[in-house]
Amino acid sequence: MSMPAKAMKLPGPDHPIAIEPNPQRVRITWNGKVVADTTRALTLREAAYPPVQYIPRADVKMALLKRTDHSSHCPYKGEASYYNIEQDGQRAENAVWSYEAPYDAMASIKGYLAFYPNRVSSIEEL
Repeated sequence: MSMPAKAMKLPGPDHPIAIEPNPQRVRITWNGKVVADTTRALTLREAAYPPVQYIPRADVKMALLKRTDHSSHCPYKGEASYYNIEQDGQRAENAVWSYEAPYDAMASIKGYLAFYPNRVSSIEEL
């Protein structure tokens, strides 16, 4: 028996989503280490949620990230994959997520990573 496909919803007046380049430099730190530093972040604003900074993979220290088995589904963006931040025996569990194959309406965040503010030391706009 096959599982039903998860429904995709398009952003609209009842659930607006806007993605735009962030003109500021964005730096993300964890345990005294810079995990990401970019001038190419995208700011995603979704409905009443706080804005989220999406960082290009090329500007993230991917060697500090380890893919986990955790995943989630957003009806507007698609399936999210998760990563731990790990170094020196310490770990920030599922602190990072990515939509590796987002729905077409969210294609601009493909290849980008987002960080939970409460699972990293800081997300600064400089």
